[in-house]
Amino acid sequence: MIFLRLFYEFFKAGLFAIGGGLATLPFLSNIADTTGWFTQADLANMVAISESTPGPIGVNMASYVGFTTGGTTGIPFGNILGCLIATLGLITPSIIIILIVFGLLQKFKENKYVKAAFYSLRPASTGLIAAAGLSVVEISLVKLNLFSEYGLGAIFDWKAIILAVILFLLIKYLPKVNKKLDLHPAFYLLLSAIVGIVLKF
Repeated sequence: MIFLRLFYEFFKAGLFAIGGGLATLPFLSNIADTTGWFTQADLANMVAISESTPGPIGVNMASYVGFTTGGTTGIPFGNILGCLIATLGLITPSIIIILIVFGLLQKFKENKYVKAAFYSLRPASTGLIAAAGLSVVEISLVKLNLFSEYGLGAIFDWKAIILAVILFLLIKYLPKVNKKLDLHPAFYLLLSAIVGIVLKF
């Protein structure tokens, strides 16, 4: 049944995505490839929407996938049920692990092996987040599928790259020019959305 698979797939993502919402992206990419519930382009759109709406990115994306997938079942309120099941699947491992870790930390927090284990998780989570970042870059800034037909120049989405560079420079250097220009990230999201509509990204 699709609801059981929704729970199972997102449970796996929640169990191994150490490092927060962005660390779930490699697992979501794998879910896209193995289930066909959504495409890599859908994943890029979900990242953009999740980053511009309240709540953790992983939970937002699980809710979206569950909602759209559950809606295809034909069951009354299947989309809402799918949304709840996928979200529960993602957060259940975290709840279980937090309860276990909290109990163990109270007893073993000064243990050198426990400290070493937590220290070694840092590069693992950094690697997952870096992989997620590269996935987003690949989806939104380059089109590798065009390389064989049109060559190297065609794989770059120049409009998206120019927008990304401009936004990076604005975010990085505008506040240094004037503290009053240290604008909220929501401004840049809105600006990007407007540019996307006007330039027909």
